[in-house]
Amino acid sequence: MEFPKTNHFDKNLVRAKIMGPNTLKLTEELLEGELIAPGSIVLDLGSGCGISSAMLAREYGLVTYAADLWSDPSQNMRFLESLGLTNRQVVPIKADANVLPFAHGFFDAVVSVDSYNYFGREPKYLEYKLLPYLKRGGRILLAIPGMVRDCHDDLPACLLASWTPEQLDYMHDMAWWRAIFEQTPGVEVTDMREMSCTQEAWADWVECDNDYARGDRVAVKAGALDYLNTIKVVLRKS
Repeated sequence: MEFPKTNHFDKNLVRAKIMGPNTLKLTEELLEGELIAPGSIVLDLGSGCGISSAMLAREYGLVTYAADLWSDPSQNMRFLESLGLTNRQVVPIKADANVLPFAHGFFDAVVSVDSYNYFGREPKYLEYKLLPYLKRGGRILLAIPGMVRDCHDDLPACLLASWTPEQLDYMHDMAWWRAIFEQTPGVEVTDMREMSCTQEAWADWVECDNDYARGDRVAVKAGALDYLNTIKVVLRKS
């Protein structure tokens, strides 16, 4: 795939800031088709170190609230300012996805890349803990780490080379996620598919020089990507 917006970011910076498969490539593929109008107010849910929020603000012109439970908002703001962004473009916030500190109907859209599987597996999460903060007609765009087919009853050795069964329980296939979304009132699934950039995004991640990437590299080299994918989901609030 071509990634013109991702290529606007220094590769060394990307390696230093991503926390899994290349967040920028996943974000760029997720937003294909001009699904969110420039100037929209967007929640980047599970924003990590803020590089996805930087892309949303700088490359797409979105007013972005970068919400993450585990990162330091002050540190993220310094990083964003180093890229020339201001607090009128990106607002970093420490927030639990289960207790969001916003007014109902505040956001035009929600984007969540490589994190929704940690908090969105509860069947009632979407209806009660996320949809209320979205305007009617607003979109939720998700890039969810998944499995080609659920295989929890017989996990391949290549997956277990890096991850425990408990960690792999966060990963599910498209049918599993579709069942969650289709049982949620007030939301329509407008697009759901395997993402094309999964292999590339993983390749970028395992080239990084940190303990987490080195740990994941073992499974990837053993063939884990034959079983893993990334699921693109676009939902619309009715």
